[in-house]
Amino acid sequence: MGGVQSLQLPHGKGPHQVGCTDVMVGYNRKGLFFRLFYPCLPQEGAEQPLWIPRYEYCHGLADYINLNRKWCTPVLSVTFENCEGLGRCFLLFQLISCSRGSYRVPVSWNGPFKSCGSRYPLIIFSHGLGAFRTVYSAVCAEMASRGFLVMALEHRDHSACATYFCKVEAGESDSLEAALQEEWIPFRRAREGQKEFHFRNPQVHQRANECVRGLRLMQDINRGKAVTNVFHKEFDLSALKDCVDLTKVAVMGHSFGGATAVLALAKETHFKCAVALDAWMFPLENALYPKVIKPVLFVNTEKFQTTESVAKMKRLSSRNSQTKIITILGSVHQSQTDFTFLAGNLLNRVFQTRGTLNPYAGLDITNRAALAFLQKHLELKEDFDQWNNLLEGIGDSVIPEAPFCVSSL
Repeated sequence: MGGVQSLQLPHGKGPHQVGCTDVMVGYNRKGLFFRLFYPCLPQEGAEQPLWIPRYEYCHGLADYINLNRKWCTPVLSVTFENCEGLGRCFLLFQLISCSRGSYRVPVSWNGPFKSCGSRYPLIIFSHGLGAFRTVYSAVCAEMASRGFLVMALEHRDHSACATYFCKVEAGESDSLEAALQEEWIPFRRAREGQKEFHFRNPQVHQRANECVRGLRLMQDINRGKAVTNVFHKEFDLSALKDCVDLTKVAVMGHSFGGATAVLALAKETHFKCAVALDAWMFPLENALYPKVIKPVLFVNTEKFQTTESVAKMKRLSSRNSQTKIITILGSVHQSQTDFTFLAGNLLNRVFQTRGTLNPYAGLDITNRAALAFLQKHLELKEDFDQWNNLLEGIGDSVIPEAPFCVSSL
C-alpha cells in the first residue's frame, strides 16, 4: 500500500471552509450532545479543536480496548491533549516507534457560519460502538465542505466509550453555570449470561430515537426557536435560522451507527435516505426489515462483514432497487474512522486500523459514493453524480455487493 507520510486528518475537498462547534442541550441524559460541522467563512489563524477533547475519553478508550487504565490513560492524554504525536504514547505501548502528527481536527473551532442564498441539507451522523462524536471527523468535515450541515451525535446508551451530561445541583450557586455538575456515562458491555442481542437491540432503538430528536432540534433551530447550549456562547445557534433545508435530510453512521441509521430511516419519515458504513446489522430485529422502504447505501469494507450480515442487507436491496451494496477492497472496519489516519505502521499491524488500500484513497471512495447517493435521493443540484459509477460497484478498489469470501467475526 502507499505509505502514509504524516499522521493527520485530511482537509475537506469541497468548496466550503469548515467550522465546528459542540452543542449540549438539556440538563439530563434525555437531552442531546453533538458536534456540529458546517460551512463557515474563512478565518485567518482560526483555532482548531482537539481530536480527543477531554481526558475522560482516554479513560473510556482504555476501558473499551481492555487496556490497563493506570498506564494507558496518562500516555493517551499526553499524546492527544498536548498534540506531541503518537510516538510517546505508543512507544510506551511497545507498539510503535517514533512518529509525529497533529491531533487537531483541521476545521475552524466556532468559526463564523457561512449563510447563503439557499439552505443547506442536513446529515445526522451516528458513531460506532466504543466511539464518540469526534471519531468520524474526516467524513463529517468532507460532507460539510460539500455544503452539508452535519450533526455528529454522541450517544448516551452506554455504547460510546464515554460521554456525559450536565445537571443542575440545587443550592450550589446563584449562577446556573457554576451550579452545573457533570455526570459521566461509561461504556457498558452485556452482563455475563445476557444474550448480546437482547442487550444491543434496546440500545439501537435509543440511538435511533436520539437521531430523530436531533432532527426535531434542528427543526426548532431552523424556525428560530431559542435553544440553550449548555456549553458556551461562542457560536450562536440562531445563525442557522432559515438555513437548514429540512426537505433534504439524511441519516448516516458507521458500524453500530450504520444499523442505527437504518432503524432511524424506518422511524422518521423526514429522513429521505440512509448511508450505512460497514453496518453491524446484528442488533436489528427481523420485524424491522419490511418497514425500511426508503433507499440505503451500504458501503462495506473487505474484512468485517459476515455472510449473515450481508444477507440482511440484501433483504433490503431486494425490496428497493435504489438500495445499493458496495465493498471497498483493501479496507478494514477502522478504515472508515479517523483511527486509520492517526495510527502508525506498528499500531496498524497490532490493531488493524488500516488495510492494504491507502486510507486517503479509501476515504475518497467512501465520500464520493455517499455524495453521489445523497445527490440522487435528496435531489441536490450539485456535480456529485460524476461518481454514480461507484454506486454500482464500478471503479478502482470497489466491487458490487460483497466479496465471495467474507470474514467471520
